[in-house]
Amino acid sequence: MSSSPPDERRPRLHFAVPAGWLNDPNGMIFHDGEYHLFYQHNPDAMVWGPMHWGHAVSRDLVRWEPLPIALRPDEHGQIFSGSVVRDAADSAGFGAGAIVAIYTQWRPEDHRQVQSLAVSHDRGRSWTPFAGNPVLFPDGQRDFRDPRVLWYDTPAGGHWVMLLAVGQEVWFYRSPDLKQWTHTGRFGAEHGAHDGVWECPELLQLPVDGGPERRWVLAIGVLRGAPAGGSGTQYFVGDFDGAQF
Repeated sequence: MSSSPPDERRPRLHFAVPAGWLNDPNGMIFHDGEYHLFYQHNPDAMVWGPMHWGHAVSRDLVRWEPLPIALRPDEHGQIFSGSVVRDAADSAGFGAGAIVAIYTQWRPEDHRQVQSLAVSHDRGRSWTPFAGNPVLFPDGQRDFRDPRVLWYDTPAGGHWVMLLAVGQEVWFYRSPDLKQWTHTGRFGAEHGAHDGVWECPELLQLPVDGGPERRWVLAIGVLRGAPAGGSGTQYFVGDFDGAQF
């Protein structure tokens, strides 16, 4: 951590960007003794603009060390929300233990949203976009974003799962290698609030009342229609079989 004295004008318990705009936290992961925080970032202005991924690390979730920008816009578009995973088995062929970012790219000129990959071999200090980007294209959908990626264990060895916010639903995909994705299911058409576009899905398996029974919880942001106005979050409790919630 930096040994410089704290700036009394900056918060002590909340991360603050060194300069510019920030919004949604992305890709949180604990890796090699460090907590990584990525976030939506416009480094050049105090308003929302061309989206990058800013980056910071911490060993205690209180004191944060800003790092250089992790992901910048390229020919595939700006950098929207996503996930970071540790590919312990080298399923993608990037090298054992590589950490891989999976994120949405958005091109404002045609409103296309696609999913892309980047890889780091140096504890997240530098990132290289995958030469085969994008790895997943929309099927005629305008809102097709915010991948949440996790590993799902099975007796046969398991596979990667991706959740995407697609319009006012969550779509599910599976992959053996983070590069090739197959659509396996969708959820939401007849459930929950539909006042606005759905965003930033999250899927967690949690114990019931601290006992052996476990259930899956799907949480999803909604762009409009929260009880107090503006955006909000809804969640659903159910089961997940590695393909469909």
